[in-house]
Amino acid sequence: MIMTTRDYSSQEDYAHYDTERLRKEYLIEEPFGKDEIKLVYSYIDRIIAGGVIPLTKKVVLGVAPELRAEHFLDRREMGIINIGEEGEVVVDGKAYTLKHFDCLYVGRGTKEVTFASKNPQNPAKFYLNSAPAHRECPTKFVSLADADHRHLGSKLECNERTINRYIIPGRVETCQLEMGLTHLEPGSVWNTMPCHTHARRME
Repeated sequence: MIMTTRDYSSQEDYAHYDTERLRKEYLIEEPFGKDEIKLVYSYIDRIIAGGVIPLTKKVVLGVAPELRAEHFLDRREMGIINIGEEGEVVVDGKAYTLKHFDCLYVGRGTKEVTFASKNPQNPAKFYLNSAPAHRECPTKFVSLADADHRHLGSKLECNERTINRYIIPGRVETCQLEMGLTHLEPGSVWNTMPCHTHARRME
């Protein structure tokens, strides 16, 4: 497992960043590791994001020294969305099959998580988000069909899209993590404009 860290940026400072510096500070250019998990630890809300493409073996979720823990999820929770082909996630011995755009929430206290592709020629691509958690919540699978779907935008404005909300209140019990996936229709090129931040939550 490879995990890098990123620090906060001052609002006064980033107003002067050029495109190259903005990309360096905020863009995760290669979020997926092949046969290894690649993660970025951000000091903004201590969120961890990344992914894995299992090709030749099952990939085990390790633990980085920065977490000061025996297991990755000792004090954290995790959301997983498979944006590739069919794969399998095993959580403390229980196997979950994730097809294209299926999701899995994994709660605090989980000891072992492994990732595998059903067909290495058409591998799964597991995108991961993890946040600190102060209580345990049960692991739960959410299929694409069971997600909350919100169709927005239009072809005229080049922003026709469907927001698939998986890990949300009332659907999956979590400590604080919420997670979804926005699917842009062909010909659409943007999600939300203008670019913005939120005072009460990290996105």
